[in-house]
Amino acid sequence: MTEHVACTGAVNAVKEVWEKRIQKHSDDLKREKQFQLKLVRIWEERVSFTKLKEKVTREDGRVILKIEKEEWKTLPSSLLKLTQLQEWQLHRTGLLKIPEFIGRFQNLIVLDLSRNAISEIPRGIGLLTGLQELILSYNKIKMVPKELSNCVSLEKLELAVNRDICDLPHELSNLLKLTHLDLSMNHFTTIPAAVLSMPSLEWLDMGSNRLEQLPDTIGRMQSLHTLWLQRNEIACLPETICNMRNLGTLVLSNNRLQEIPACMAGMASLRFVNFRDNPLKLEVTLPPSQSADDEEDRELFGLQFMHTYIQESQERAGIFGVCHGQILIIYKYRYGSGNLKVIS
Repeated sequence: MTEHVACTGAVNAVKEVWEKRIQKHSDDLKREKQFQLKLVRIWEERVSFTKLKEKVTREDGRVILKIEKEEWKTLPSSLLKLTQLQEWQLHRTGLLKIPEFIGRFQNLIVLDLSRNAISEIPRGIGLLTGLQELILSYNKIKMVPKELSNCVSLEKLELAVNRDICDLPHELSNLLKLTHLDLSMNHFTTIPAAVLSMPSLEWLDMGSNRLEQLPDTIGRMQSLHTLWLQRNEIACLPETICNMRNLGTLVLSNNRLQEIPACMAGMASLRFVNFRDNPLKLEVTLPPSQSADDEEDRELFGLQFMHTYIQESQERAGIFGVCHGQILIIYKYRYGSGNLKVIS
């Protein structure tokens, strides 16, 4: 009995020794594999960094990282060795994500990552207080973080053709230097309140969205000189649009407008308008041009069309008569037929 117990103890001791040796060997192999993977990562980082350095150029005194049509789905952390960069231009690289460490590039003036596959803007973007231009058009962004409002030097923001952006945080009204904003080809149903409150905004493109109407408060956009609203679903214009005293270009083609506000005839700064492809109630024929060159240059649904339309609209609606103490207003429509409306 004693011999059996001793034998069992010896077997267990040998087994324990071997298990320890097997475990140690397994741990050694795991550490070796991790070390090899680390070496591979270090090597890949070095190779990537070498490639990145080759893409750095100087133009007009700026240090620029420029990559076009090369696959860079992610950007390596070794990029932090190039924090002197003032401009990124990465187009058609398949980039999936703006790196979280973007906020450490304090010298950035221009960040142009258009035509990639970026799905979100990191909150760290707000650390770039010297950034003047942010161009993220043709990506897959769905929302804009409120931290972007901390980019107090921002003058140009382009978010066109992201398809699914439908609103902006109200904090963006704090972008006091923003003059250029492109929100075309997204999912907006109204002009965001933040946009209406941007004091320096001069150029706005909200074409190819789902706008159904313009807010009455649009008249307070006093700095705006160019407004693109083509390819929406706008059915009428508010009278307050006439308060936009600096508006020089207004594009409203491919909407659902039936009338043009008469007050627009008094918009002295307006130099170019486009009302093409709207179901306007009146069919207006422009007077003949004095020369063939004038006829060729004339915009058929432009400024002259607008003034002619307003004039004819007022004339057709302004034929008064008195009958039995009541005012009769005769409305003549596009085919010359008339209807009588009695107003007591």
